[in-house]
Amino acid sequence: MPTPLIIFVIIAFVWRISTVVISTINERALKASGAREVGAANSVFLALAHLVFYIVATVEGATRTDVNFTVSEIGFVIYLVSALALISVLRSLGRLWTVKIIINERQPFVRTGLFSWVRHPNYFLNIIPELIGFALAMNAYRTLIVGLPLYCIPLVIRIRQEEAAMSEAVPGYR
Repeated sequence: MPTPLIIFVIIAFVWRISTVVISTINERALKASGAREVGAANSVFLALAHLVFYIVATVEGATRTDVNFTVSEIGFVIYLVSALALISVLRSLGRLWTVKIIINERQPFVRTGLFSWVRHPNYFLNIIPELIGFALAMNAYRTLIVGLPLYCIPLVIRIRQEEAAMSEAVPGYR
């Protein structure tokens, strides 16, 4: 695997691990203040799907003998834009942001930043582009074609669970 791709994979894994650390800190604080988790089993499945997508795309990219660096560069840019979207989401949600659905009785309806334009920016502007960008950067076309639709199954379940939980907890959410 070419050195730029190795560096990209390392940075991508470190980035994702750092967001999980932020999520864990926020989750503990939210639960300590009485918040409850919704859809725990699907959250585990979604996290595993994310990890498997990264690993399979990395393996596919590592075993390629012909890397199209133009496609890799497009993937890098998409991945970077998705990371910037996540930073915006983190700024808007602050301590409410987790990789799980954690709801409290005083759950605010956030309408700032990307949330003023898109209902679920973390999913549509971060996660989906992140996976597309990662796969393209690695020239992992099979992973993209097969893995992304499979990943969308627990993601759609997550969005439905989150919509239901927010509708119940936040007046005026719908």
